[in-house]
Amino acid sequence: MNSLVLDTEPVAIDVTVEADVLRVVLGDGRQISVPIEWFPRLRDATATARADWRLLGGGVGIHWPQIDEDISIKGLLAGRGARNRAA
Repeated sequence: MNSLVLDTEPVAIDVTVEADVLRVVLGDGRQISVPIEWFPRLRDATATARADWRLLGGGVGIHWPQIDEDISIKGLLAGRGARNRAA
């Protein structure tokens, strides 16, 4: 039996930053919640800066222009935060 497997890259469709959690909704219905502690610039940002985000590359990443923070969806799914990124 042959089956077709489409390897599609996960993409974000919505982002919410709460006091202690970053929540991302993916296009396939999954939701990712990670501690905001993983991203010190995001943690320390104002509510206005946290709410000012843009999707990158059709949703493969998220950018916060006011704090110059970029987060990839692949990185979130792999459990990588700013504290354990390569320098």
